[in-house]
Amino acid sequence: MFSHVTLGVNDLDASIVFYDGVMKVLGYERHSRCESFAGYGRTDDAMSEINSLWILKPANGKPASGGNGTNIAFNAPDRKTVREFHRVAIKLGGTDDGLPGIREEAHTNFYAAYVIDLDGNKLVAVCHRDEKE
Repeated sequence: MFSHVTLGVNDLDASIVFYDGVMKVLGYERHSRCESFAGYGRTDDAMSEINSLWILKPANGKPASGGNGTNIAFNAPDRKTVREFHRVAIKLGGTDDGLPGIREEAHTNFYAAYVIDLDGNKLVAVCHRDEKE
């Protein structure tokens, strides 16, 4: 469904430190870096520059800001990874926006953690699997 996702950032260097840490937890790495952007994905994927998360300075020169009601949700392979994503995000300067746990309003196995990155973007790590799987 998606080609890629972009998130605006104000301090690219600080954001790279944050995203290097949280994306590593989920099994992704930084594959690209330029003066105004960085890209993350699976480096073993031939389409990694398409199937990517890009952090960038907005092209219009205005400050980056997060949208209320908007989030980027990353699949996590298990609940332990969700907890580690949250821990690393907070350690690297992110803000808690929902501790790891079940969100039954979504479904009975929706185990997620919510954080706000350095620029106000809401990120979610979610495992949709039963803990026993």
